[in-house]
Amino acid sequence: MLKSAVLLLLLSAVAAAQATGTPIGFVKTVSGQAQVITGPQVQAAVVGTPVHLGSVLRTGARSSLGVTLRDETVMSFGPNTELTVDEFVYAPAQREGRLSTRLARGTLNYVSGAIARHQPENVQVRTPTGTIGIRGTHFVVEVDEVTGQISAR
Repeated sequence: MLKSAVLLLLLSAVAAAQATGTPIGFVKTVSGQAQVITGPQVQAAVVGTPVHLGSVLRTGARSSLGVTLRDETVMSFGPNTELTVDEFVYAPAQREGRLSTRLARGTLNYVSGAIARHQPENVQVRTPTGTIGIRGTHFVVEVDEVTGQISAR
């Protein structure tokens, strides 16, 4: 019981630190209802809302969201989309970085930033049925909300 309480406290502290740390990007466009969820903090997305490591980006029906990360990666989300930023490391002076996201459902339009231009093997988008490795500069992927099947272009 004590271990569970300590673990819960530690996880809450990590989530709070992520929410107050340096943003990894910002919301650039919003149409309709969208949220940026970081740890226990749920924010209605508006232009300028910070995105942090661990943030969940979620759009509602008939909504869209556009986010730009510090390395100039641009991600645009269609209706009923949910994506989590699991890893973001960017060291521009060393031309190194790492980006890993998880697309649970919906549509993602991805345009590569510096990380993918310099180290494409260090960028991935995971989906319920597979992982997309970045080898180009632009792609669109859709995860069917019901079946979890993906289609990419």
